[in-house]
Amino acid sequence: MMMQKLLVYISVFFLVSACKTQSVFQDSRSERKHLKANLDSAFYYDPGYEYRIRNGDKISLSVWGQEALSVGSVYGIYNSNKVYGKWLLVDAAGKIEIPKIGPMEVAGFTVVDLKDTLRAMFGKWIVNPIVDVKVLNKEITVIGEVRDPSVLTVDKDNNPLLEIIARSGGFDTFANLKYVKVLRQERDHVKMANIDLSVSGNYFQQNIQLHPGDIVVVPPRRYKEFDRRVSIIIPFTTAITAAAILVAAF
Repeated sequence: MMMQKLLVYISVFFLVSACKTQSVFQDSRSERKHLKANLDSAFYYDPGYEYRIRNGDKISLSVWGQEALSVGSVYGIYNSNKVYGKWLLVDAAGKIEIPKIGPMEVAGFTVVDLKDTLRAMFGKWIVNPIVDVKVLNKEITVIGEVRDPSVLTVDKDNNPLLEIIARSGGFDTFANLKYVKVLRQERDHVKMANIDLSVSGNYFQQNIQLHPGDIVVVPPRRYKEFDRRVSIIIPFTTAITAAAILVAAF
């Protein structure tokens, strides 16, 4: 009898403790009431979207057959993807130092715009120059209830949400698919999309296109700690029950 009471007390203690535990990523009830039914226009799919170079970006510059004009060239022996790779850093003024040309403001350029501009500049000395430009630090951050939270390097400008989740190992056991968040900074403002992946339908709104710089937050289910601790309590209480039976028998 005493053993059964002890079993009940232990179970109640663990369950109550679990209910009190909350996550910093979990929405409060009041916050849920204000979740937007529709996406902010910042997250509408734009087939013509192109990444624009920002301060702090790392850029490689490749000019075919012109090592002196290249930095981290994809055409060279030691390109930007290797240990000895080099790059041009966009400074706080949005400028980089380009060989033979000097300082040039590039912040706000798309990669295509910058390639065309450099091709015209190098064309003063080179006949039909072949120029390639690459931004090396285009990244999307995934945190929360995925198997491998990380900062992912992306080559594309548009990246489907589910593709990025898959690259992070997929959803973890306690992921709350109903309240997945995507944060996007536009100048001095941060936009947020609340995505419900728990129901089928409306695929294009759910599987939104992520841009470099986006942050994906996958929150846990409300009773994550409860579920997790129950998985510990059940085998523990089973062992106690077995012990009680053995004691009673002998």
